Amino acid sequence: MRSIRIRDMLFASFVASAATFAAAPVSAQQPYDGLWNVTVVTKTGSCDASTSSTVTVADGKISAPNAAISGTVGSGGLVRVSINGAYANGQLSGNSGSGKWNGASAGVPCSGRWEASRQ
Repeated sequence: MRSIRIRDMLFASFVASAATFAAAPVSAQQPYDGLWNVTVVTKTGSCDASTSSTVTVADGKISAPNAAISGTVGSGGLVRVSINGAYANGQLSGNSGSGKWNGASAGVPCSGRWEASRQ
C-alpha cells in the first residue's frame, strides 16, 4: 500500500537525517550515532495510524533497509528530512527527539508527529 510505504520511508528518512549531524571527519563518532527507535504517528489524513522501527546511525550516516533518504541534523540538533514527497522536521537532544511530518497517501494529505529515542 502506498500509505504504508510513505510512512515507512518517512520514518527511515527522519533517522537518516540524524546521520549528517556533525561536520567532523567521517571516521569520528558523531553525537547521534547508535541505534534509534522511531515512532511515526498520523494525526490527520488516511496514512497508517502508527508505525515504529529501529534504525542505525553510524559515523554520521544512517542505515535503513529499502529507503532512499535525504536529510540533515544541524549543529543544534535541528532535523530536516525529505523522502519521496514526505517531509519531517524537529529536534534531537541527547538521547531523544521529536517533531512533525507531512506527506500524502493516494493524493490525500497526511500529517502527524514523530518521536525518537536512542536504544
